[in-house]
Amino acid sequence: MRKMFLALVAAVAGLAMTGPVYGATPNLFPSLGRKLSAQDKADLDRVSAYLNGIKSMEGSFLQIGPNGQSDHGRFYIEEPGRMRFEYADPNPVLIVADGSTVLVHNSQLNTTDHYPLSQTPLELILSNRINLRDRAEIIGLSHGSGTLTVSARSHSSREQGNITLVFAEPNVELRQWTVVDAQGLSTTVALRNVQFGASMADTLFKFADKTKGQ
Repeated sequence: MRKMFLALVAAVAGLAMTGPVYGATPNLFPSLGRKLSAQDKADLDRVSAYLNGIKSMEGSFLQIGPNGQSDHGRFYIEEPGRMRFEYADPNPVLIVADGSTVLVHNSQLNTTDHYPLSQTPLELILSNRINLRDRAEIIGLSHGSGTLTVSARSHSSREQGNITLVFAEPNVELRQWTVVDAQGLSTTVALRNVQFGASMADTLFKFADKTKGQ
């Protein structure tokens, strides 16, 4: 189930991809002692300001898995740290982050797994105050045709996958993300019909775990 979780978090958190790709391969910074150009710093500051400005967002998503399989559904994000991804049938998975814990529920298997938010790539974009310039996880960025691509590694270990976020330019807006796992398999999510600033019910980010105690 852990491998399944990592693939799903790859889908909801962050790119190298199967399917249509925006932008180019990022220029990588040195892992240690990296030096950012003035343009790099400005780009990362713009992306950080955009992410910090998102109080809530919702919409639909299309997920492309490593073998080209597709899933879709609805997503809800409220900062800091809260998220819900509802997969449409026949995918039985629900992913909920309540601010500190990520829960992955499979209604078909009747299983629910819990993981600290800080140990997933989600933490990179759901933090209370985001400053990508100072994050050691950021390993590269590049400009494409109307896009800005930011590449990062997972927070706690490379084993949890490398992520790439694609933003529209010149007005920064998150468009899609991909995660490549330790086996080199990629999962990509593209966002659709995104709306910002809506008030969201607390119940969206809660889940009654009926598997506890079994």
